[in-house]
Amino acid sequence: MKRKIYPLAIVLLSCIATFGQNPEQTDQIIIKLKNEVAYSSGSFNRQKFIGNNKIDHVNQNFHSIEIKRQSLGIKSKQYIYIVKFPEGTNIQQIIDEYYDTGEIEYAEPDYIGYGGGTLGIIPNDEYYYKQWALKNDGSFSLSPSIEGADIDMENAWSIEQGDSNIVVAIIDSGVKLDHPEFSGRIWRNLKEIPNNGIDDDNNGYIDDVVGWNFVSSTNNPTDDLWHGTFVTGIIGATGNNNTGFAGVDWNCKLMILKGLNDSNFGNFSWWSDAIYYAVDNGANVINMSLSSPEISITLHSAVLYALSKNVVIVAGMSNTNSNTIRYPAGYPGVIAVGATNSNDLRSSPFYWGEGSGSSYGSHISVVAPGNFIFSLYYQSDTSYNYYGGGTSMAAPHVSGLASLLLAQDPNRTPQQIKSIIEATAEDQVGDPIVDIPGWDQYYGHGRINAFNALSFLSFEANNVHVFPNPTNQHFTITFPFQTRQIQISNSLGQLITSKNIRGQTTQNFELDDSGIYFIRVSSEEQTISKKVIVVK
Repeated sequence: MKRKIYPLAIVLLSCIATFGQNPEQTDQIIIKLKNEVAYSSGSFNRQKFIGNNKIDHVNQNFHSIEIKRQSLGIKSKQYIYIVKFPEGTNIQQIIDEYYDTGEIEYAEPDYIGYGGGTLGIIPNDEYYYKQWALKNDGSFSLSPSIEGADIDMENAWSIEQGDSNIVVAIIDSGVKLDHPEFSGRIWRNLKEIPNNGIDDDNNGYIDDVVGWNFVSSTNNPTDDLWHGTFVTGIIGATGNNNTGFAGVDWNCKLMILKGLNDSNFGNFSWWSDAIYYAVDNGANVINMSLSSPEISITLHSAVLYALSKNVVIVAGMSNTNSNTIRYPAGYPGVIAVGATNSNDLRSSPFYWGEGSGSSYGSHISVVAPGNFIFSLYYQSDTSYNYYGGGTSMAAPHVSGLASLLLAQDPNRTPQQIKSIIEATAEDQVGDPIVDIPGWDQYYGHGRINAFNALSFLSFEANNVHVFPNPTNQHFTITFPFQTRQIQISNSLGQLITSKNIRGQTTQNFELDDSGIYFIRVSSEEQTISKKVIVVK
């Protein structure tokens, strides 16, 4: 068969239709005739073009099933025709024969495409509706609430739901180890069997070591307070399982390290020991919903050790409603988290006491929901009626997000995780008197947004895409979250259009004239150059 030479416009149209994916096999062809003809639309036996025997002959030879006519505009007298063939037909061969007739303006497969949007995931957990922090529709009744004052988890879950290879250590009062919401999620310290060891499960390991209790130096980190179970539920209650609540991360392993006793206090030696244990046993994130105003070389050294080993540390700012620095939140490199209400205001006071409030100051990183937060109860598998308040409830939202970011890319460093969470936080969501543009001491960089964070890409040329390219007029640019401006110039260097960008990762453009155009995508620090070709 001789090689066909197709018009340039048709080649470009095909490139546009297939950009970015391999289309599925289609059994339909779109054709546009050079000269309009009549056609019959009855049963297949008599469904044919009248006045164009060449096209009709091709269709008959390949057993066309159906012909549909489609107008090219309400007032247009021009049409295209969609011809359907039996499943498995060699569509390209038919297109070649159409061109051989000399009767068509163009022919192309009726490509199969996909919607460009992403539908957020709504988990089926029975009491998810109580979790305003994850999805706030403005109907939460226990405190003033506004729609959107949440961390945008439904959209975030459409990107990432977690990875069992990521381990989050929770240094707290322990956990209810047998809670159904943690089934299969509790990290176990698998140690190889010594020669005289007993292997109860016959799996080659002594696997009865579940985290560690640094209060009593035992391997039983059962919660005897409530705090640890509550915090762990916020991070990692299994989502979309028709039960209870949904944690931020549905798949990570949860390393339970008891560093608070039943009176809600813990020694720094317990906490530092727990940090070393977490790091040395493979934790990726450490949540510390605990604090003290005391400066400790021991605790600081443990924090530095964790950061040097690429382990993220998240800590609550505390609840004293002051700018007094408390630790470990006050150590450099730690993600220090304040708390917000369901109306995006700083939690002050918390529901449980006048004079309380989310602490603030020069070391704050971000804020997250932290008042009237529902989670799991340490003495029941079926009670879902308890809520808490404090930066202890805010920090685990951030730890869960950090673990999702590591599931997305396990090579990210603590500094990168911290930077992404800060850069993608929503600024100026609270009281405009104190929540000023950029960083401030009450909201830090803003209230976290999980979807924004998981949409974040490094500002590199391979993360900027222009499509379709070439185009006949309309095109789209996708770019990293930190993009601040897009400029388009013509080949003479004349600026055609400029758009300021904030909080977006995609933008549509339209150029009326043919030519080569140069695109400049800029962050606050650098610029990436691309080009687009417009062919009319």
